[in-house]
Amino acid sequence: MLASIVSRLLLVSAAAIPAVLAKPEQIRAVQSPIFHYYLQTYPQDPQMPVMGPEASSEYFEISGTIRSTNTSRYLNIGADTTSYKTLTLANASAGATTAWALEGDTIITSTGSSFGRQLNFLVCQLAGAGAYWQVYLQTGSDVPAGRTCSNYQSLHLPCLC
Repeated sequence: MLASIVSRLLLVSAAAIPAVLAKPEQIRAVQSPIFHYYLQTYPQDPQMPVMGPEASSEYFEISGTIRSTNTSRYLNIGADTTSYKTLTLANASAGATTAWALEGDTIITSTGSSFGRQLNFLVCQLAGAGAYWQVYLQTGSDVPAGRTCSNYQSLHLPCLC
């Protein structure tokens, strides 16, 4: 009887612990114009997350937060009034967005977060840096005027096959 109670308590405790990826993973895009581009820090601005070439991609731990194992910076969501929310990479001292989750291999914001379940991203090409696209969380359909952008992108882990 005591063994059964202890076993049940362990199962309940384990269920309450957020899942952590067994190892850091790359985060990639799966559609044009950023097909097989990877999430990384923009070389000219350590706070700007971009999609860029695989050769310079970073690896990330995902568990409520998204943390680069290359830089130890966290992927944070801005409080913009537009439907596209600026993403930044910040040190732990600046705080860390805890809205991130996985749905299969897809990066989303969790249903219980202040953003609700979101799985769309907006990317805008950086002027003079054709290989890099700035990434935003998309919660609607707004896009910045005067920029080359692609809406409704999704971000994924490598194949979980």
